[in-house]
Amino acid sequence: MQDWYLTVFELIDMRSFSNLWYWIALAVVWSTASHWVLGVPYDMVTRAQRSGGQAEEDLRDIVRVNVNRLLYITETSAMWMLGIGTFMLTSLAILGFVYWVEFAQAVLLIALPMSIVFLLSVRTARRIRDADGEGLHKMLQSHRFYVQLTGMIAIFVTAFWGMWQNMNLGVL
Repeated sequence: MQDWYLTVFELIDMRSFSNLWYWIALAVVWSTASHWVLGVPYDMVTRAQRSGGQAEEDLRDIVRVNVNRLLYITETSAMWMLGIGTFMLTSLAILGFVYWVEFAQAVLLIALPMSIVFLLSVRTARRIRDADGEGLHKMLQSHRFYVQLTGMIAIFVTAFWGMWQNMNLGVL
C-alpha cells in the first residue's frame, strides 16, 4: 500500500510551482479576469460598440447593475474588506517569504495582483458612476487594458519565481 502512495506522489508533484494544475489555474484566473470586465463579458462590449441599439442598451444596463453592486459592497464594508484582505495578504507573505512555504508563495502570487485588479475595478466603477455613462466603451477598454497589463506582469513574475524555485529545489 505504501508503494502505491509513493508512486502517486512521485507522479503528481505536490509542490506548487512544479504542479501543472497550478499553472492551469493561473491561466484560468487571468483569462477570466481579462474577459469579465467589471462583471461584464468583453464580447458584450465589442458587440455593443459594433451594433449599437439593443446591444448598447443591454451593455449599459448590465454595467449599471454591476457598478452599483460593486460600489454598494465597497461602500458598506470597505474597512472590513481592507482589514481582512491585508491580513490575508500579509499572512501569505510572511508564510511564503519568511517561513518559505511554497504553497503560500504560490497563492500570494495570484492573490496580490488580483487585489490590484479589484482596486482597479472599484476605481473604474466610480469613474463610470461619476461620468453617468458617457465614454463607457473607452473606460471599459481602458480598464481591460490595465487588467491585462497587471496580468502580464504577474504571470511574468510568477513564472520567473516558479522557475527559480524549481531550479533551486532541483539542485537540493
